[in-house]
Amino acid sequence: MLFLLFAGNQEADGVQSRITGAWDRVVPLIRQGPLPSVLPYGRVAAIQVVDEHGQAVASTPQLVGKPPMATFHSTTTDVRATRVLCPPVGLNGCLTVVSYKVYQPSGFWLLYIAVPVVPWYGSATMLLVAIGVSVVVITMMSAWVFRDLTKAMAPVNAIRVELAEITATGLDRRVPVSSRYMEIKSLAETVNDTLDRLESAYERLRRFTSDASHDLRSPITGMRAQMEEALMHPDDVDWPAVAGEVLVQVERLQAIVTDLLTLARLDARAPLNRQPTDLGQLVEAELDRRAYRKEIVRDLQGDVVINCDRLRIARVLVNLLDNAERHANSRITVVVRADGPMAVLEVVDDGAGIAPEHREIVFDRFTRLEASRDRDAGGTGLGLAIAREIAEAHGGTLTIKDSERGARFVLRLPIGPAAPGPDGPSELRGGSSPARPQA
Repeated sequence: MLFLLFAGNQEADGVQSRITGAWDRVVPLIRQGPLPSVLPYGRVAAIQVVDEHGQAVASTPQLVGKPPMATFHSTTTDVRATRVLCPPVGLNGCLTVVSYKVYQPSGFWLLYIAVPVVPWYGSATMLLVAIGVSVVVITMMSAWVFRDLTKAMAPVNAIRVELAEITATGLDRRVPVSSRYMEIKSLAETVNDTLDRLESAYERLRRFTSDASHDLRSPITGMRAQMEEALMHPDDVDWPAVAGEVLVQVERLQAIVTDLLTLARLDARAPLNRQPTDLGQLVEAELDRRAYRKEIVRDLQGDVVINCDRLRIARVLVNLLDNAERHANSRITVVVRADGPMAVLEVVDDGAGIAPEHREIVFDRFTRLEASRDRDAGGTGLGLAIAREIAEAHGGTLTIKDSERGARFVLRLPIGPAAPGPDGPSELRGGSSPARPQA
């Protein structure tokens, strides 16, 4: 477009030069004479001179004997006027006619000069040149872009092909990482990071399913064996005793299923029924609600207010207390205090304690070490996992800290009541008592 505009301006300048040349040739003849009746063409389409009476007195050969090609002239002080006539009198086609006033003693004469109309693109030749060059340039640019895009898309296609082939049985595979394009490299690295997390999550799910199946199968197998043995000798069996043993296994099954449902709700991020709660009062109420086989030492600070789901925090306390009661020798200490912007709940027992290398493992689901299984054969291995999930759902933490003797579980939650959140499903207290592995 710029080239054609430039060509049109150049063509217009050339036409103006021809008009000026014709004016330079004819005007001296009009003023000084002699003015021939037939004028040479020069480089314009036609020339005509009209006297003060409107009669054509000189013209180029194609206008000889014909009336004036135009009748317009400038009506201002300017001596020049221009119009496009389609066609001028005596001529064919559309032409640009320029009128000049030439002042004579008897009046002003008119000099008409006709030239071809100059289009904005200059000429057909310039238009064809521009179109041809544009087609060549666009073709070359398109070929270059296509080649570059093809090379750029090759790593993307490799990523797509690899992703299409990855299944649940091949989560260890990764997409290729190309270092040529930073954006595609970042995409591939992000995909691989996502696959890492997916593989890790799938492995945890597989391990969790395997552990859950094992823990559910054990009591079922025990009940089946007891019932089959009793049915083989029905007259020699103490049926109330058998029923009691089976009931113990049923209670264990019920505890496992209840804990699994609790974990499913926590994994689904079920909404919390938050409300401002004095943590010390909540703990004191829970301690008064039931009797414990071990001595409970209370150190509860007042006015430690948190915004929490009361039932779920009570579930954490119950799990920690039951866990401590199984492993304490004689005493359990429960502490509530404020620590800056955090509320702290500690449950400390005087048992054997937990080795530092096991302090994170014990929070994994179905993790029960041999020492714990020997002392607590009825636990589900889910209590501590549930407690930590509830703590994290409240924006807090549940960890095991050093202590002089026994295990020291520390729950930290943000202090500060806020507007109660939307009502949501609450976690019911109860269910199985958690088991804690011991070193």
